[in-house]
Amino acid sequence: MSSSSHPVPAKLQPLVNYLNGLTQRATIDRLQELLAASHATIDDVKEFVRFEPTTYQRNLVALGPWYEILVICWRSGQRSPIHNHAQSTCGLKVLQGVCTETYFAHSPCGQVVALSSHECEAGHICASEDEDTHQVSNLQSPGHDLVTIHIYSPPLRAMKKFSITGGESDWRPPVFEFAHGEGI
Repeated sequence: MSSSSHPVPAKLQPLVNYLNGLTQRATIDRLQELLAASHATIDDVKEFVRFEPTTYQRNLVALGPWYEILVICWRSGQRSPIHNHAQSTCGLKVLQGVCTETYFAHSPCGQVVALSSHECEAGHICASEDEDTHQVSNLQSPGHDLVTIHIYSPPLRAMKKFSITGGESDWRPPVFEFAHGEGI
């Protein structure tokens, strides 16, 4: 079902139909397959592309008991916190721009350590779940926006954020359309 004032884009409707039939969490492999099969482009989700000047913007496309689909819009220099997905699986597809994803490990003293970063161009699909710890960023020069589509199964309602200088905190994303930053 769509939870916004705009209908679900036609190229995403088969994906939503599948997700509406879920009775449990989707797997990483299945989310990657579904995103690839959708062939969705930036033009297909243009009604959901909205930016904020100071933080990335989470734009709700569809929501069901076992999933949520968001279009997330990033200006140059905007990034997520370092985070995991608690008990949710996340599939991400880059629709426009270049996404920098940084993976982190947890050191014996509890701090996070960057393992690697890679740039993902339009069409790239990746996924993570549970305790996988990463950060998503738009590190491109001003004027080069990033737009990504995310499927969370089940909907992301809690996660842990981490600081490069140590510590972690629980975080609960807002549950309403066009929520500002902090979630991913």
